[in-house]
Amino acid sequence: MTHVPHQLSAEFPDKAEKIAQMEQSNAHFAKLSNEYDEVNRTVHRAETNVAPMDELAESEVRRKRAALKDEIYGMLTKEA
Repeated sequence: MTHVPHQLSAEFPDKAEKIAQMEQSNAHFAKLSNEYDEVNRTVHRAETNVAPMDELAESEVRRKRAALKDEIYGMLTKEA
């Protein structure tokens, strides 16, 4: 498969190390990260017509990806 855009490390390059660390130390963060990756791959497959979906369904998964990204960003920037 080709490079999938919007991966967390590409979205937050300055937080790549913290993402890796939190994926190992925080089960909730790891779950969110895995869910984000799954939803992101779904969006990518729809955009590249590998697994096309109707406009409404694609819009919904894009919204889900944005919500997960917002939650993940909140966890990454939360003061210790």
